[in-house]
Amino acid sequence: MRPSTTALIVAAGSGTRAGAGLPKQYAPIAGKAVLAHAIDALQAHPAIDQIRVVIGAGQERLYADAVGARRLAAPVIGGATRRESVANGLAAADGARVLIHDAARPFLPGAVIDRLLAALERAPGAVPVLAVADTLAEAGETLGPVVAREKLARVQTPQAFLTDAIRAAHASWDISREATDDAQIARAAGLAVAMVEGSPALDKLTYPADFAAAEQRLAGRMVSRTALGFDVHGFTEGDGLWIGGVRIAHNRALAGHSDADVGLHALTDALLGTIGEGDIGTHFPPSDPQWRGASSDRFLIHARDLIAAQGGRIDHVDLTIICEEPKVGPHRAAIRMRVADLLGLAEAKISIKATTTERLGFTGRREGIAAQAAATVRLPETDL
Repeated sequence: MRPSTTALIVAAGSGTRAGAGLPKQYAPIAGKAVLAHAIDALQAHPAIDQIRVVIGAGQERLYADAVGARRLAAPVIGGATRRESVANGLAAADGARVLIHDAARPFLPGAVIDRLLAALERAPGAVPVLAVADTLAEAGETLGPVVAREKLARVQTPQAFLTDAIRAAHASWDISREATDDAQIARAAGLAVAMVEGSPALDKLTYPADFAAAEQRLAGRMVSRTALGFDVHGFTEGDGLWIGGVRIAHNRALAGHSDADVGLHALTDALLGTIGEGDIGTHFPPSDPQWRGASSDRFLIHARDLIAAQGGRIDHVDLTIICEEPKVGPHRAAIRMRVADLLGLAEAKISIKATTTERLGFTGRREGIAAQAAATVRLPETDL
């Protein structure tokens, strides 16, 4: 039986050099937080049994938004320094082996994990490295002597260790000084650290240009999907109804298990269709009493979050309301604004239209309202 492995993601930093106005581990790339990309890469590897994320104090809401529906153990609160944050994470790690990874390196090839874990069979620690290609020289007022690059390597993360060994190394570290990484702490404790081949994909994201390059790289790997949604509800007694998240005064209501918002139901089905996640009844069955009278806002947000969890980006939604009454035109702007708010999109990406069936059929006889919707999203090709 193979030893168990915990992946420890260090995401407690507060730096905003990336220019997004928030810590870089929570900045979005291709519609998904940097941290979420790192989590997904580790969750996809069959040798990872547990993931623990170390976050900064006060970052709980940012973390929850980034993780979304992913099922993870509760985050660990980090310390004032990276070393303290790692030590807190190690205290919560259950595996016999641990991978310590920086959240700012979101694109983690599975082959690197394979090489690191294999190296732990011959050494208590292992790190991914890349050769140095540039000429290196000492810096001063003028260019100094060249440093032999053949003796140097670029050290990346994740760094792999036998858990008990790296815990002991952290415990013995002189806390009057700080370490740049955990391999430094391991070597100071006398542990041998093996080197394995790293990957350019593991370069750390720090500056706005790094994020722009990552966005461009991922954009080339995303594909577009379009899906349709349709819903219909009959009239019943009442004094108003919901369309597109907006309550409209009327001499009748719409019948349904939830709030019967025909517009949001059609939009929800369209969005679910883009990721092959069934329809609204799959996720919110009308037989379940907890959804009686529920606001359809929750259904649309659920579909939005499922797309985000797959690294998807909603490009455009189009909603057509089909009815003889009430008149939708006076409420079109409010509906558009509400849908844009629920989906976190600019109003330019929301289209709201209304039409009639020229008094033909179900809606033409004023027996109810129908809605049809189309949604276009982009998804990472690897997720399809």
